[in-house]
Amino acid sequence: MTDFQFITPSEVMEYLFCPRFVYYMNVLKIEQHEHRRALVNKGRNIHQLKLVQNKDYLRKKAGAKDKLIDVYLSSEKLRLVGRMDEILFLEDGSAAPLDYKYAFWENRIYKTLRYQQVLYALLIEEHFAKQVNKAFIVYTRTKNHLEEIALSSKMKGQAKEMLDEVFEIINLAQYPKATTTKRKCEDCTYRNLCIS
Repeated sequence: MTDFQFITPSEVMEYLFCPRFVYYMNVLKIEQHEHRRALVNKGRNIHQLKLVQNKDYLRKKAGAKDKLIDVYLSSEKLRLVGRMDEILFLEDGSAAPLDYKYAFWENRIYKTLRYQQVLYALLIEEHFAKQVNKAFIVYTRTKNHLEEIALSSKMKGQAKEMLDEVFEIINLAQYPKATTTKRKCEDCTYRNLCIS
């Protein structure tokens, strides 16, 4: 079996939701058909709109002196590819990903979103040779609420371990254990296939 080459931060988010997503998507090649869901489509349209609108006040609030918009990066070392809404270059010489989410701010940052940003940070560090200590998420459904996330070296190490675990499932075609949070199963695309 040939080793799988690249995955995206979104696939790692699916893994964090439930490891079996990786198996169904990447081993059995069963699509989620999420493009049929209206909220997902609306979120994608918001992303496109945000990429062309001027959001300098958010960047200024984040301490940015420069930016890149709609950036695609890949890493052979990490076996990771990702498209970022923005990369901010901050006044202290570091960089940070900025991500627009078509979501309401709920006074917490979910683990999936946190680690998506960590993976973006790893890509930025490799490509730009700049330290990434934080990330920003804009919650567009709460008046563009800007939230800052601190990123530690421990989190970066954990993200690399997650990448290894995802590739182990894919390359060895291993059927992983399901999530322990059973309420996630209620709205799961694969609930009719899944062996509990």
